[in-house]
Amino acid sequence: MNFITSENILLIGSSILIAGVLIGKTTYRIGLPLLLIFLLVGMGFGCDGLGIQFSDMHTAQFIGMVALCIILFSGGMDTSISAIRPVLVPGLVLSTVGVLLTALLTGTFVWWLSGMSWTNIHFAFLPSLLLAATMSSTDSASVFGILGTQKVNIRENLRPMLELESGSNDPMAYMLTIILIEAITMDGRLSISSLVVQLIMQFGIGAIGGMLMGRLTLWLIRCYKSIGSNNGAKEDAGQALSMISILILASVFFTFAVTTALHGNGYLAVYICGMVIGNANLAGRRGIGKFMSSMTWLAQIVVFLMLGLLVNPHEMIDVAAVSILIGIFMIVVGRPVSVFLSLWPIGKISMRARCFISWVGLRGAVPIIFATYPVVSQIEGASQIFNIVFFVTLLSLIIQGTTVIRSARALHLIGPDTNDDEEFGVELADELPTSLQTITLTERMLQEADNLRDMQLPAGSLVMMIKRGEKYIVPNGRRKLRCGDVLLIIKEDVES
Repeated sequence: MNFITSENILLIGSSILIAGVLIGKTTYRIGLPLLLIFLLVGMGFGCDGLGIQFSDMHTAQFIGMVALCIILFSGGMDTSISAIRPVLVPGLVLSTVGVLLTALLTGTFVWWLSGMSWTNIHFAFLPSLLLAATMSSTDSASVFGILGTQKVNIRENLRPMLELESGSNDPMAYMLTIILIEAITMDGRLSISSLVVQLIMQFGIGAIGGMLMGRLTLWLIRCYKSIGSNNGAKEDAGQALSMISILILASVFFTFAVTTALHGNGYLAVYICGMVIGNANLAGRRGIGKFMSSMTWLAQIVVFLMLGLLVNPHEMIDVAAVSILIGIFMIVVGRPVSVFLSLWPIGKISMRARCFISWVGLRGAVPIIFATYPVVSQIEGASQIFNIVFFVTLLSLIIQGTTVIRSARALHLIGPDTNDDEEFGVELADELPTSLQTITLTERMLQEADNLRDMQLPAGSLVMMIKRGEKYIVPNGRRKLRCGDVLLIIKEDVES
């Protein structure tokens, strides 16, 4: 009897998704990262759990590539240029120099471990660097996931800096991984000149390709809107938003494919493309953002579940001891030293902020995806590299992922909560000469006026809604206001 049928594949896949979502919801309150739950659920359904066999590294690599494109593009869309401008230099330094230093420090430590008689790993220097390179970047899915779900205000502009670093450092780790694989397969004959040329091409073509494709996508969106308007046809607004969202998603994969074909860095290109589109005047931004957010979560869930199925937990036992040592070295030495050395010339960042940045060195799906490249390239010891990377990722998510917010509080980096019109779910069309803002009422404000009728609002302003705890209230002039109420205000934009 053939059990591998389309129906069974859908049944098993949907069951794993449902189990992951429900288990993730129940563990949210104890502080476990949601993506760690999906990784563990995948392991539970795998060969050492319920017995699902999945060992196709080529398929895993392709699914990971697709998921990473979506994750990085969505991260780029959510990156506000105005927000990252003050932290642009330290963010880019961390995503380039920091990644390189992390790889060098960790690779040297792995090489030193390999020379010890009591260890069961025996890597030469280049394979040691390759192992470290796959883990050298912080994981954008993990960082975005934790900072996005925890509604806290982190001082000193650290949130945009960390999101910029995690979104832009994957291309550097990818380039190091590919270059080291080439060097190993060529028996170390890769010249410095060819290395420099590759780096310039990867960064240059990736950056230019991302900017051009972002502008091309915006032009295609304008073309789509003008097609119907020229002949007087009026398209349903919901359908138009859906079609534009699909067009944007298609441009993500087109950007990656074209840039990679031109020997540029496709991951850097999709991230920059997302920044170009996300910072443009785009009608229906909230709807498109929700679509991309859903696609991002789906991509993250699928890739974490798949990677959980891919690993054989019993094989990780053989490398558990060295994996723990490598993981602790990265957390305690590799990441902090690389952060402090990278940011040493930049004097505006406080010691507390540097310590927090050092701690938020989360590993996640990206290192595991990159660890499939040595396996596919049939590098000697690739299976050990994959298992070590997987173990270190689990260690990072458990130790660092569960303590990100607590460490911020311990370092006194949590600021007062900020309110945002996002929590009201209201969006204005870009062409309207109005804007939204929120005000949280204090005792001092209520002493002057405790109802809307007596409150002195600026000319051209109107209270649209009141949020009181978890309740939303339609305002009227006689409504008694309370301390802590959040007012959603629409106001006219006055031209200067």
